[in-house]
Amino acid sequence: MLAGRDFLNISDLDGVELESILDGASQLKLALKNGHPQYLLSGSTLAMIFEKPSLRTRATFEAGMTQLGGHAIDLAQEHLQIGVRETIEDVGRNLCRWVDAIMARVFDHSMLDRLAESSSVPVINGLSDQSHPCQIIADLMTLRERKGSLAGVKLAYVGDGNNVANSLLAAAPRLGFTMVCACPGGYEPDGGLLTQAGNSGAGVLVEDPVDAVTDADAVYTDTWVSMGQETETEERLALFRPYQVNAKVMAAAKPDAIFMHCLPAHRGQEVTDDIIDGPQSAVFDQAENRLHAQKSLLVHLIRGGEAFNELA
Repeated sequence: MLAGRDFLNISDLDGVELESILDGASQLKLALKNGHPQYLLSGSTLAMIFEKPSLRTRATFEAGMTQLGGHAIDLAQEHLQIGVRETIEDVGRNLCRWVDAIMARVFDHSMLDRLAESSSVPVINGLSDQSHPCQIIADLMTLRERKGSLAGVKLAYVGDGNNVANSLLAAAPRLGFTMVCACPGGYEPDGGLLTQAGNSGAGVLVEDPVDAVTDADAVYTDTWVSMGQETETEERLALFRPYQVNAKVMAAAKPDAIFMHCLPAHRGQEVTDDIIDGPQSAVFDQAENRLHAQKSLLVHLIRGGEAFNELA
């Protein structure tokens, strides 16, 4: 039962719970395609907090709530000024009196922890410096659609061991796929997550991107310079250049391997145009699936999985 729970990290859920969210996402995607009503959250309201700019997170959560019969409120940072005009705790205590869930896209993950501690409604991590769990459920949905199952899939992650890499590593042992990370020294994913995934045989760290990609079912990369790291741009661009996903790197993967990226992409840096625009690219499927995966997540957290019986 997920109703009333927070979703701050992939590790907040076990494999069965993640599968339930993925199953719900597939149901909602099919219902939308067939034009069937999906009003599972009629009368519900989602508060959205943005410290960082957003295209996919903002559009998919707002559109998702509308499609589910609910409403989303974009609490613009210039008005909210969370932690400045009011404490994080006071914002949480206020919002939970008015809304059914809170989604926040922030820099410091501790803000999410503090919101969750002070609020009685579910708090959802729309992105933090530590993890990006909403992106990962969309990625898992995309992988499952393309490969039929997550069990036994080899996912190669090439580049910066950032919040996306952390969340993918947390998912691997829960859902039975293997993640091989190729990162330069000092830019590896979270050590604890690497150890946990490694202990179950689901996580491997290497330095050579071709070694990581060899025989992979999917190749994933992300920007080398995330928001808040702009002062490191020149250093990072030089260091990560050997980790670009290009035709040579993709050629080491399986012939039917897919290319994945959470977007926005810096073309010519972490990936070349021929790969992101080529036939192996699944990046816009991932972007679309943010909508369906997050709708399923919202239904599970606000009402519980049994609400999906109303789609039958």
